Amino acid sequence: MDTGKAIDIPALIDKGKTGRFQAGVLLLCGLCVIMDGFDVQAMGYVAPAIIHDWGVSKASLGPVFGAGLFGMLVGSLLFSLLADRVGRRPVLIAATLFFSVCMLATPSATSLFQLELIRFITGLGLGAVMPNAMALAGEYSPARRRVTLMMMVSCGFTVGAVAGGLLSAALIPAFGWHSVFYVGGAVPLVIGLLMLAYLPESLQFLVLRGKVEQVGKWLARIDPQLRIDAGTRYLVNEKQRAGASVAQLFREGRARTTLLLWVVNFMNLLNFYFLSNWLPSIAKDAGLSTQTAVLAGTVLQVGGTIGTLTMGQWIDRAGFQRVLVPSFLVAAVAIALIGRADASLALLFCAIFVTGFCIVGGQPAVNALAAQYYPTTLRSTGIGWSLGVGRIGSIVGPVLGGQLIGMNWPNSSIFLLVAVPALLSAGMLWLMAARDTRGAGQAPAAVAE
Repeated sequence: MDTGKAIDIPALIDKGKTGRFQAGVLLLCGLCVIMDGFDVQAMGYVAPAIIHDWGVSKASLGPVFGAGLFGMLVGSLLFSLLADRVGRRPVLIAATLFFSVCMLATPSATSLFQLELIRFITGLGLGAVMPNAMALAGEYSPARRRVTLMMMVSCGFTVGAVAGGLLSAALIPAFGWHSVFYVGGAVPLVIGLLMLAYLPESLQFLVLRGKVEQVGKWLARIDPQLRIDAGTRYLVNEKQRAGASVAQLFREGRARTTLLLWVVNFMNLLNFYFLSNWLPSIAKDAGLSTQTAVLAGTVLQVGGTIGTLTMGQWIDRAGFQRVLVPSFLVAAVAIALIGRADASLALLFCAIFVTGFCIVGGQPAVNALAAQYYPTTLRSTGIGWSLGVGRIGSIVGPVLGGQLIGMNWPNSSIFLLVAVPALLSAGMLWLMAARDTRGAGQAPAAVAE
């Protein structure tokens, strides 16, 4: 590259290989998301031990679970806006260090009120992780593999949840439930310090915010052959805009897609958390052994992990609409089959696996869709608010499940009802694609000029 010439940053990333530096960015984001998944699920793993130690009822922990989810909702809404103003890097690092300290402080709680309060505060930090990790991962990934790489990073949440269960099973009998929070706080503390030393800011964000003095340093890490000096100009093929606001999600033709993305997130996370929370209990009440009921919940997560890794490659080849619309339609059928009392165990587990593949695996794809749709200056806000609205569904799902079970609804009726949100998700995605003739996931012309 000759001195003084312009460097097209998106073209440079798209045409190049995913080198060691970019792989390091994706690894740091992935590790952060893994601990996000670990810490979000930590309360569920230690709940039986806390019930035993404190002599409280199962129902009394309900507000504690809800407080954590509500904290994540608020954190997702607030800190995604902040990230589009000050940058993904400072918000992601600060959020990681913040929830790390909160996790380390959690064992000091001596009452349910204190536990509820600290889980809400921890949730504020956890809610900022996924939107910014996804945004940063996407901005350092070449277009031909962007969805695959973003979904691999997002898959860390499920990996962290599974690893947390295995580690908790080993830690609690040996060291008590407090040890789960100590590990869940110490590891992200180390990751946060590594990010402080090595994690770059989004290059597109820096250019659009006029902070070009930092761009050359990170570009040289991507391609050491580049010749960069004070006269070098940088192109990002986007308009420079004022600070991000929620209102901008509804401007320049984005209102329809924004609302549809919110509905899809709400419906899918309602299903996700209903199934994650109630599937083992419903399976146990249906006559399966405790071991088999727990295995049913595990199969759901395994299906989700495989779905995440597989769908990313399919979407990179065929597009969001051609993969996600059929996936949610198939999910609706699979969910309905879970409620069949006359189903064989093999058919039941097959239906649960397919449900996990489409519902759990589909959520990272919906996150990636939001990341692809919104421009750099709105990307964290777009993902964060889409996820934030979706987290309302994550609260509604388990509550609705409890109400239906309390009303003695038969399993067949419960799962038929739960199949409806999957159908609605498919419909919303079809409407989204119908509006944009260039295919779902692309930004309107005003965004990428």
